[in-house]
Amino acid sequence: MGSKETVYIGVIGAGKCAKKLKDQAYAVGVAIAEEKAVLVCGGLKGVMEAAAKGASEAGGRTVGIIPGNERAKANPYCDIVIPTGVGEARNVILVQSADVLISLHGKFGTISEMAFALKMKKPVVSLVTWDVFPEVCHASNPEEAVKKAIELVRDGK
Repeated sequence: MGSKETVYIGVIGAGKCAKKLKDQAYAVGVAIAEEKAVLVCGGLKGVMEAAAKGASEAGGRTVGIIPGNERAKANPYCDIVIPTGVGEARNVILVQSADVLISLHGKFGTISEMAFALKMKKPVVSLVTWDVFPEVCHASNPEEAVKKAIELVRDGK
């Protein structure tokens, strides 16, 4: 990827979460928009909705890759909704669509997305998540997570 190409950042994490995690996800979304990157997410609630809302309200572009067939099921902050109809298998599609992932906690779906990303040689930045993969980079705040994500893509890591 050249330095001028648009970076697609996948935001993964909990579908249900507390306000603190939603606030962090929102800030990640804002930072993605400020960097002129595209936010890719699972298109539903929790971390996905908060991040998409942040990006949308900051003037960014958002893509929701949803597990079902009905676009109307996506959160209202997804500019583009891709209904896959493949359930949790949509995690692979989300990972393949992103250049890098930022993880904000979650459960087994999030872990599967992290594993698929690493298997596909795509970097993963952890803001708040499981500490199960030594290859994952860690960030201490939303802005740092987005900066690291973009650097990893542009450096080809």
